Amino acid sequence: MITKVYLPRLIIPAAAVAVRLCDFLVASLVLMILLPYYGVSFGWRLFTVPLVVATLSLLALAVSTLFSALNVKYRDTATALPVLLQLWMFCSPIVYPALLVPGRWRWFYDLNPLVGIVQGFRAALFGHAFNKGSLTIAVIVTTILLIFSLLVFRRAEDDFADIV
Repeated sequence: MITKVYLPRLIIPAAAVAVRLCDFLVASLVLMILLPYYGVSFGWRLFTVPLVVATLSLLALAVSTLFSALNVKYRDTATALPVLLQLWMFCSPIVYPALLVPGRWRWFYDLNPLVGIVQGFRAALFGHAFNKGSLTIAVIVTTILLIFSLLVFRRAEDDFADIV
C-alpha cells in the first residue's frame, strides 16, 4: 500500500492516535456521569480539560510519530517500546502523587510532560491545586518533541517504501 498508492504517511500514526482519542472521549463521558455519583462537583476548572486533552493528544502523536519512524528502520523498537512506556509510567505521577518527589529534583521531574498533564487532569476533575508551571512546561516539552518527531519522520519517510 505504501508503494502503490500515495497517501501522506503521517496519517498512519495520526490515525492510531485519533482512534485512541475517540476511545478516551467515550470513557470520559462515563467518567462525567460517575463523578457526581461519587460526590465530585463540577466547577470552572472543568473548562481546562480540553487544553489538557489537546496536550495529551499532541504528546501521543509526537511519541507515536517518532517511534513509528524508528520502528521502520530498527525492528527491535517494537519490542523495547512496551518496556519504555512502562518505565515512563513509573517516572510519572500515575500511581503516586507528585508531592512525593523531593523538592531538589522537582525541576527535573517537571521536564516529564506527563507530570503536568496528569496533574492538570487531577486539578480539573478533582479540585486539586492547579500547577500552571508544570502544565506550561508540559506544553513546551510536548511542542519541542512534536517538532523533533516530525523532522525525524519527514527525514526518514523517503526510505520507508524501500525498507518495508
